Amino acid sequence: MSDERLPIMKTYKLFIGGKFPRTESGRSTLVQEESNGLTAHVCHGSRKDFRNAVEVAHSAHKNWCGSTGYLKGQILYRLAEMMEGKRGELAESLGKDGMKEVDAAIDRVVHFAGWTDKYSSVMGGANPVSGPYHNFTIPGSMGVVGCVCPDEPALLGLISMIMGPIAMGNSVVALVSETNPIPAMILAEALATSDLPGGVVNLITGFREELVPHFATHREVIGIHAGGVSESQRTALREGAAVNMKRVCLRDDSLDYFDDAACSGPGWLDPFVEFKTIWHPSAV
Repeated sequence: MSDERLPIMKTYKLFIGGKFPRTESGRSTLVQEESNGLTAHVCHGSRKDFRNAVEVAHSAHKNWCGSTGYLKGQILYRLAEMMEGKRGELAESLGKDGMKEVDAAIDRVVHFAGWTDKYSSVMGGANPVSGPYHNFTIPGSMGVVGCVCPDEPALLGLISMIMGPIAMGNSVVALVSETNPIPAMILAEALATSDLPGGVVNLITGFREELVPHFATHREVIGIHAGGVSESQRTALREGAAVNMKRVCLRDDSLDYFDDAACSGPGWLDPFVEFKTIWHPSAV
């Protein structure tokens, strides 16, 4: 009897509602590395998987948006801690210069975590009015945001797409890198062990040509955040968004995701906020 042991190859499933369900389509792809051949199976998400994810995200939004900004920041910082624990595994999945990308992704999570309890102070406030009342502008969340992530950088691009919406209290359904989905699925394991409530972030692997039209036309998706998409997909997102007047934010193809100045700050938060104006009678 041979003492040589056959390694167990991982099957990367979808990440929906804090769990790892198999795809409804029953399809998967063999992911290979030149150095050691077959490494894993990755699911191909379907329209049904996307609809399930949106339903879960819609349910999760109510509690997440009701959390205080301080609590959101603490939870997102905890996510950065979980990613730090998987730093080596994430870097290995990214290949050459992987550690640089992982460090940039962790730092970006911390950056957006810092905005959760500061944005309302910067962008909201009291408005000057004439009359026996007070007027306040308060930023609030939108709902479910669909994120179409760039193929490269696989991890940093994903983090850049999802962090702005969730920092502002939205929930997201993200279509991850088509060419290298494994870093996203390792991130899902960090998400599952963080304090982030299940359903706030949902990750789907699959083909853009197949799933982008559904991101654009689903009525429960309130906003779209996309990067690295083709011109035809940009057109599909804009036209489909007219179904329920989605807010569409398309990042430029030339965007350098490693540039902190270009991928941080209020400009990555503003598209996913609804400003509410409140009138309140004064005591005088």
